[in-house]
Amino acid sequence: MARKPTKTKPSKQVSPALTHIGASGEARMVDVSDKAATERLAIAEGRVVMEKATLDLILSGNAKKGDVLGTARIAGIMAAKRTSELIPLCHPLALSKVTIDIEPDAKLPGCVVRASVKVTGPTGVEMEALTAVTVACLTIYDMIKAVERGVCIEGIRLIEKLGGKSGHYRA
Repeated sequence: MARKPTKTKPSKQVSPALTHIGASGEARMVDVSDKAATERLAIAEGRVVMEKATLDLILSGNAKKGDVLGTARIAGIMAAKRTSELIPLCHPLALSKVTIDIEPDAKLPGCVVRASVKVTGPTGVEMEALTAVTVACLTIYDMIKAVERGVCIEGIRLIEKLGGKSGHYRA
């Protein structure tokens, strides 16, 4: 028995608008004054890949510049708090929590850097989490570059986002 074709309406595919572009094409800061303040969380991740001997130096605590991972954690937290000064159209936010976790990974070899940023406000914290990870990775590089210039920073990306109108995102 042949199946009767069903009629479907053509789908209206709406291209998502770039929220930081005005009607005339100019860059603009998004107006969030009418958005509800909700709890928002973003988690970002990146990797710093290096030679095993360099990772061993970091883990032994004998890096010439000092505590590599501790310094990178502080740098990442500071970067999250200053994101609006670095990314022109980001809103300044009163962050309620920033954590930077750095896990040495012998398989890379290197370090996996993860930032978690939380706020209760009208806009998300994805840029703060991404900035925190990036600066933490750069700080690791800065602290070991005298030993190894070929270190590679890679895989910086948003892992998860919670809250706001667009809901939950997980990579």
